Amino acid sequence: MGEPLAELAATPSGAPPAELAAPPSGAPPAALSCDDLSVGYGSRIVLEGVSLRLEPGCWTAIVGPNGCGKSTLLRALAGLQPAHSGVIFLQGRRLQAWPRRERARRLAWLSQASTATDLTAAEVVALGRFAHSGWLAHRQADDDAAMHRAMMATGSLAWAQRRLSTLSGGERQRVHLARVLAVEAPVLLLDEPTTHLDPPHQEDVARLLREQAHRCGVSVVSAIHDLSLALTADRVVVLGQRGVIGHGTIRDALAGDWLSAAFQTRVNVVEHQGVHLWRPALEPLARD
Repeated sequence: MGEPLAELAATPSGAPPAELAAPPSGAPPAALSCDDLSVGYGSRIVLEGVSLRLEPGCWTAIVGPNGCGKSTLLRALAGLQPAHSGVIFLQGRRLQAWPRRERARRLAWLSQASTATDLTAAEVVALGRFAHSGWLAHRQADDDAAMHRAMMATGSLAWAQRRLSTLSGGERQRVHLARVLAVEAPVLLLDEPTTHLDPPHQEDVARLLREQAHRCGVSVVSAIHDLSLALTADRVVVLGQRGVIGHGTIRDALAGDWLSAAFQTRVNVVEHQGVHLWRPALEPLARD
């Protein structure tokens, strides 16, 4: 997956139409935002009063303890989980106001589970182009080019003709990530994109997400379990058991000790050669 991304998603589709002008404040609309969002299942509220503004050209990692609502927040922002209250905006327009196909061109979603299927890897990646070409249309040259770029970037091109059911969990995850990249949307929502990947390929995914944000101007929002990996993002949303602890830069999070507040235990982070690393607070084993 270590291929350079200079060619990937050269210009994300989905510049907001003229009627989606800047909000009254005069500031340009965020790539994705929510205001006073509350989400839950039945009568159980998982997240309450969440307000976020996610900008283009920025990779934001969502971190927090198990069960705090990371996946729920991502699903709500993607329009897959109904909100109890609050509003979500995509490129300055209410998420629900976008026609379904237009929304699919602007917002791409990767779920946490990578399911096996008898489709080939190339056929799975082609699913990412249906928002552009439609279900019954023949693929065009630009569809094939987008698929090729995405599969090159994720290191999955060699498996193009293999059925997904024959691939390992990590290989399937890279194919599904290629499917999301093939959309070439200006907003990517990724739930645990490094699931099943070994450490070198996790690093490749982190590099890939940074390239998408910094070179392609995409707003990337990802839930990431590995704290050290999450701390390589531009910004973090730290969730606790009662909602958002903080949203800001990595240095904001460390200065405010948001991680310790979220996990309700001391979280030690050290800086090594410009990289922040989580350090387990384990005592060395006593030796006889």
